[in-house]
Parts: sequence; C-alpha cells; structure tokens
Amino acid sequence: MTTYPQDPVDGRPAGRPIQLETHGLDVIGDAERKGTPRTLFWPWFGANVSVLGLSYGAFALGFGISFWQALAAGVLGIVVSFLLCGFIAVAGKRGSAPTMVLSRAAYGVRGNRLPSLISWMLTVGWETVLTALATLATATVFGRLGWGGGTGTKVLALVVVAALTVVGGVMGFDVIMRLQTAITVITGVLTVVYVALVAGHIHWAAVSAVPAGSPQEFIGALVFMMTGFGLGWVNAAADYSRYLPRSSAGRAVIGWTTFGACVAPLLLLVFGLLLAGSSQSLSKAVAADPIGALTTILPTWFLVPFAVVAVLGLVGGAVLDIYSSGLALLSAGLPVPRYLAALLDGALMIAGSVYIVFFADDFLAPFTGFLTTLGVPIAAWCGIMLADLALRRRDYDDGDLYRPHGRYGDIPPAPLLLTLAATALGWGLVTNTSASWLSWQGYLLGPLGLGGKSGAWASANLGVLAALALAFLGTLLLGRRRVRAQEDGAPPPGEGMLPA
Repeated sequence: MTTYPQDPVDGRPAGRPIQLETHGLDVIGDAERKGTPRTLFWPWFGANVSVLGLSYGAFALGFGISFWQALAAGVLGIVVSFLLCGFIAVAGKRGSAPTMVLSRAAYGVRGNRLPSLISWMLTVGWETVLTALATLATATVFGRLGWGGGTGTKVLALVVVAALTVVGGVMGFDVIMRLQTAITVITGVLTVVYVALVAGHIHWAAVSAVPAGSPQEFIGALVFMMTGFGLGWVNAAADYSRYLPRSSAGRAVIGWTTFGACVAPLLLLVFGLLLAGSSQSLSKAVAADPIGALTTILPTWFLVPFAVVAVLGLVGGAVLDIYSSGLALLSAGLPVPRYLAALLDGALMIAGSVYIVFFADDFLAPFTGFLTTLGVPIAAWCGIMLADLALRRRDYDDGDLYRPHGRYGDIPPAPLLLTLAATALGWGLVTNTSASWLSWQGYLLGPLGLGGKSGAWASANLGVLAALALAFLGTLLLGRRRVRAQEDGAPPPGEGMLPA
C-alpha cells in the first residue's frame, strides 16, 4: 500500500491522486476529518482575493460619502460580516454535514427547505456574477491589446471561465483545496504588482476633497459592504470546516475563517478607495465594467498578467459558490448526486452570464438589487442560525439531521414564521430605485416615519440589519426551550412535526 506525506494545506496525504468527491449531504466520518483550523485560510483567502475588491472602493464612494466614511464602512462591514461566517463555521466542526443540513437543527428536516432554496438562489447568483465579470474583464483586456474583444472573444472567455468553475465545483473538496492554494499564490503576487504599477494614479488632494455624506448614506454603504462580502458567504460557512476534526478549537475556526476571508478584501478596498477617489471618470466606469475599467490605467505589457489575476480571482470565488450551491440544492430536496446538482447549477450560471455579458445595459443596478433583495432573507436565516448555535452546548446528532421524526423535528412553525416576519420587515425597509422590478420594496419607510421611498433613510437599507436583529433576538427568546429539549434527547411537546 502506497503512503504519502501529509499535505500542509488540507492535512491529507500529499501526492495522492485527485478524485471526484462522492460526498453530498451525507456525514463526513471521523476517519476522513483531517487537518487543522489554519487550513481554512486557503479556501477563504483564495475565494476573496479577487481584484473585484478594488471596485468596491468605487461602489462605496457611490453612496455619496467621503474617503474616511467609506473606509470605516468598508472595514466594519467586511470584518463584521466575515466574523459571522466564522461563527457559523463552528457548526461545521460540531457536526459533519454541509451548512444547509446543519441548519435543519433550527428549521427541522423539511422546514429547512425554505432557507435552502434561498441559499441556492444566492450562491447561483454569485457564481453567475463572478463568471460574467471574468468574461467581461477578459474581453476588455483583449480589446485594449487589439486581439479582438468582441462577441467571439466573450464567447471563448465564457467557455474557459465556466469550464474552470464547473470542473472545480463538480470534482469537489479535494480539487477545490488544491485550486485555491494555487489561486492564492498567483493572484496574491500579481495583485501586488498591479498595486505598484497604478500607485502613481493616486492623488491624495482629490481623495481628501471628496465631501462627506449623511449618516444614512454611511449606513447604506455599510450594509452594501456587508451583503457584498460576508453575508454572501454565511450560508456556506460550514461547508469546509466540516472536514476538520471535532476536537478543533472553536476560536481557531472562527479566527482562521475570518482572517483568511478578510485580509485581501481589506487591503484591496483601501487601494480601490484611493483610486476611485482620485478619478471620477474611473469611478463611473467601474459601475459598467467593474474589472475591465481597472485596466484603463495599466501599461499594455501588464494587461495579460492582469487578465490572469482577474480571471483566477473570480474563478476562486465562483468555484466555492458552485460547490455550495449544489449542496444547497440537494438540501432543498432535489434527489440527485452532488456532482449532478453542481452541473445543473453550472448550466444556470452560464445562462445567467450570457444575459449579463450580452444583453444587460448596466451591471451595478441589477447587482445592487440582487444583493439587497436576497440579503434580507439570508440575514434572517443567519440571525436564526447564530442564535440557535449560541444556545447549543453539545455537538449535533448527525443521524437526527436526516430523520423527520428525530429530535430536530420536521416542520416546526416558529423558525419559519420568524424568518417570514423578519424578511417582510426587512423588505419594507430597503429600496432599489435603480432596479424598477424591485420598486415594491420600501413599503414600511412611510408608515414608520422614515420619510418614505424618497426620504433620507431610503438609501440606508436598514432592512438587512433589522432582519438579522429580529431573527437573532427572536430565536434567543423563543428557541431556548426547544434547543434544551433537543439536547436532552427528544423533541419538545407541541413541536408540530408532520409525517414524512
């Protein structure tokens, strides 16, 4: 029998052949749980080192706030939102199943299908956005080099990016860990070179002259940063920590998840703010082509390396999304193997990317509407998941996560009603004026005395924070007895279990 030395990235034998992951929603056995919490750095850093982080500087300033306000909103939004991911990642080492299966402890086995469906929509949306951006960036680079840049280039770029993403997502955990390690090294080095090359375009006088905005505009930027970063990942936060041994330290899981996810976005945000604040034309161009616009200030010789760093960084995020979206689809009730679910998501990703690349007139408007609209129910789910996790003192019962008549129940009404109430409140407090199909939102801004859809609070998007807070506090107040009964070994009376 051939033996290999241990791989420092995932703690598994180095030099082993790459294999298709056969795990879906099933339990990861203790014998397969390897590595240490520090291995979580690689997938989280690789998924968030994308140069898209530079564009968030322009997005933040677009709320009408100053450099210092945007910096504060960005740092706070990135760190806090990824800290939520770190907390939920602890559920992975407490259990042996994907995030959206562990969520069954709070929602019941079949009741969990609602948040699983929402999670699936969010991750498919994100993988579509990232794939489309990689395609647009490649076309822009090729256009500047005189190698094309038209429809043919976009089609070829889309095929290559989609192939990398789908293959990684279908192959599973082993390939993803190796791919993210390579992406981390390559994109890290090339991003540093990019920063050095364009540093001369920063003009502090222009940056410091950007006027300050209102508190409401600051809150709007803060919420946007939270939904654009950590809140877009919370529903997948335990998908990788579930491969760690149960004895792993919870604080280390939180720390390495948060650190790995935060370090690149924070550095990229600062530089992106300086670039966008130095040039209004660049800031406006980012809204239409967030990655391609960044090439306009590059020397020609670095355009190809920039295309590499842009594509790999975006693929790094898309691969994690398509892996987790497949798991979410299975948790929502689709009876197929994980790799087939990932293939289905890949097909939807390609269709959505075709629309964004070839038919959409603007990127930022639908992107903002997508983040805010799905950010509200995901924030509600996150609040319930965090409170449920905080109430627990024991590891999950892996078997009962799959049994409708087990301790976690089937369709308990309380968490579902709380999710719906928090979502209804949240949608009533957000607006998306740049997306006409979302004009129905914000219906509570008037009745609550916040100035209506055209008032000062309309752009603050308080609904995301309100949904998170209501769901969290509601679960702490209403879920304590239920959790205690579960950990004592039996569902509480009146749980409301329905037959399978």
